[in-house]
Amino acid sequence: MELYLILKIIFAIGFLIVTYAIMRNLDIVKIIIIYLKDKLLGK
Repeated sequence: MELYLILKIIFAIGFLIVTYAIMRNLDIVKIIIIYLKDKLLGK
């Protein structure tokens, strides 16, 4: 049971770090999404 709690805490911290990284690099993510969309639509 204790291992489960530790894994939940590690997962929560990892999720916060990933969310923070995405928020910091939102403009880069937007550029990548637009690029992929243009590639898929063949523009």
